[in-house]
Amino acid sequence: MKSLTKKILEGDEGAVVIFYKTYSKSLLNYLRNRVPEDEASEILNDTFLEAVDGMIMLKKDTNLRAWLYKIAYNKTIDYYRKTKVKSVLISQMPFLEVIDHEVHQPEFQLEKKELRERIEKALRSISEKYRRILTLRYEYQLSVKEIALVFQMSAKATESLLFRARQSFIKAYERG
Repeated sequence: MKSLTKKILEGDEGAVVIFYKTYSKSLLNYLRNRVPEDEASEILNDTFLEAVDGMIMLKKDTNLRAWLYKIAYNKTIDYYRKTKVKSVLISQMPFLEVIDHEVHQPEFQLEKKELRERIEKALRSISEKYRRILTLRYEYQLSVKEIALVFQMSAKATESLLFRARQSFIKAYERG
């Protein structure tokens, strides 16, 4: 597998495909046993993207399979941390009622307007394709499969594009 890693680092797209095909099925099964079905494929995608990005830091004697599973494990932990935060917030009804009251105050309306403008500015600064996929996913609530049909791409390629669009938006928003 060392030559596969080297080929990936050299930018060989075929090596990336082989890498994905070699490990994706077992890794997806691993994730399906740990997270909801609809989250497993997204975490799988994130795992491979992080792996490809992080390959340059790998030591030559690293077990590639174990390393991938460690990334997937960490992504699973991240998923549950986010889920836990959401559930804690939702369970705190008195707190949410205070927020609901605050949202309707005039000063919050100004902050909301500024936030909306910042989001729109970030969206305008990313590519049309990224803007379109983010709109389909988050404004129109389309599934990855539905977006794949719109873009005439595979679901995996669509997940990848959606990930890159999110990253581009985050960078634009932080600049902005």
